[in-house]
Amino acid sequence: MISTQQKVLTLAVLLAFGAVGYGAYQLGTRHSVTPQVAAGAGDKIDPASGRKVLYWQDPMVPGQKFDAPGKSPFMDMQLQPVFADEAADAADAADAGGISVSPRQTQNLGLRTVEVVQGSLAPKIEVSGSVAWNERGLAVVQARNTGFVEKLFVRATLDRVSKGQALAELYVPDWIAAQEEFLAVKKMQGEGMPALVDGARQRMRQAGMDDALIAKVEREGKAQARITIHAPVAGSVIELAAREGMTVMAGATLFQINALDSVWVNAEIPESAAALVTTGMPVEAMLAGFSGQVFKGRVQAILPEVEATTRTLKARIELANPGARLSPGMFVRISLGGAAKPALVIPAEALIRTGTRSVVMLAEGEGKYRPVDVQTGQEANGQIEITNGLAAGQKVVVSGQFLLDSEASLRSVGTRVAEPLAITAKEYQVEAVFESEVDGMAMLSHPAIPELKWGAMTMGFKLPKDGLPKDLKPGQKVHIAFTTPASGEPQLTHVMVIGGGK
Repeated sequence: MISTQQKVLTLAVLLAFGAVGYGAYQLGTRHSVTPQVAAGAGDKIDPASGRKVLYWQDPMVPGQKFDAPGKSPFMDMQLQPVFADEAADAADAADAGGISVSPRQTQNLGLRTVEVVQGSLAPKIEVSGSVAWNERGLAVVQARNTGFVEKLFVRATLDRVSKGQALAELYVPDWIAAQEEFLAVKKMQGEGMPALVDGARQRMRQAGMDDALIAKVEREGKAQARITIHAPVAGSVIELAAREGMTVMAGATLFQINALDSVWVNAEIPESAAALVTTGMPVEAMLAGFSGQVFKGRVQAILPEVEATTRTLKARIELANPGARLSPGMFVRISLGGAAKPALVIPAEALIRTGTRSVVMLAEGEGKYRPVDVQTGQEANGQIEITNGLAAGQKVVVSGQFLLDSEASLRSVGTRVAEPLAITAKEYQVEAVFESEVDGMAMLSHPAIPELKWGAMTMGFKLPKDGLPKDLKPGQKVHIAFTTPASGEPQLTHVMVIGGGK
């Protein structure tokens, strides 16, 4: 039989084991959100690389640090180690005014760099314009004396005429007296008659007769009261003020003819590109109706006037018009190009424009990057001129520079690259499944979101300001809207239950 002393000893042992088990249970309960510790990680040495680990973190929630590897409590993914050598490099880079990125992070972020080169830049501007009459080719035909329009050979405006073509025939009775006087003096004989004949000829000129008509009167020996008016230039009749049978006064305009051997194009030049356009610059014009044909010309003048609504200047361009194929009112595409000049150039996509500053992320080697202020010049064909801030041979980031900018801003590296903009954060919307609510976070399972390059996963979102719907239960389908701040967890802005389960 068991003595009373043995029974007491056995009960004490059982109570001790129970206390130890209960304490372990309570400890596990209090730390249920802590990731499971991997074997051999107590010394904080990464077993895969043998490098010293400072802590582990969720890349989507970099502000939260963990003392052991495991699964993230925020998302369905493994924690990633932050190595001591990386932290030291980052500290050194920060001291030098930059940031440090490991080769693994460089690959994950897709960082690409290009070399700053000494090349040539040929500014080229593509603008639109409309064809107009070349006013320097305008010719006006007027009546030289009072007369009557007996015949009209051109009867409609915009009719094409050739140089020397007959336009109208006028009867001018006032010419008869001057012509008869000339013929009478010419028949007279005596001393000093050449002077009298020359005086009569001058009076015919003063009456408005040209030399051809005077020669005809002298050759035929009879008065010529009718005159045929001819086109002085080839072109289109843009004004027709004569009709058969009408009386015209001396100085009255009968026709206006505009030449078509060249035309004007009024091109709209953006105010920002005004400095690139100069008088005499070569121009090429193309029309949709004449595919493959290029009309060449030059900038004739930059008109001193800015369109208030479009903020554009008007450049007057003169184009050769072989075959008179261009007509006023046509819409053309204009390409203006200047002479190539040597310049220090980088791809335009490498530049971070902040409105008042232009910044590039300079790659200094060994994963170190630093923001640099630069001054820019002209831009053409995807290249931009750097006038100050860089030297040939240096390398700048052309892909992922905005991520580096955000990291530099978070670490307060130098002066903040991206200045704050008064815009609203972009909102994303997706259907998801509500899993649970843990420590003020809504755990949601969502499909892939290509725009954010997120795969399908379960992750934590900050609760919206008005909280979750009261009737929301685990497994229910919801429609969510959220934003992604520069740091921290995604923030829900709206949650609506759409019914159903997983």
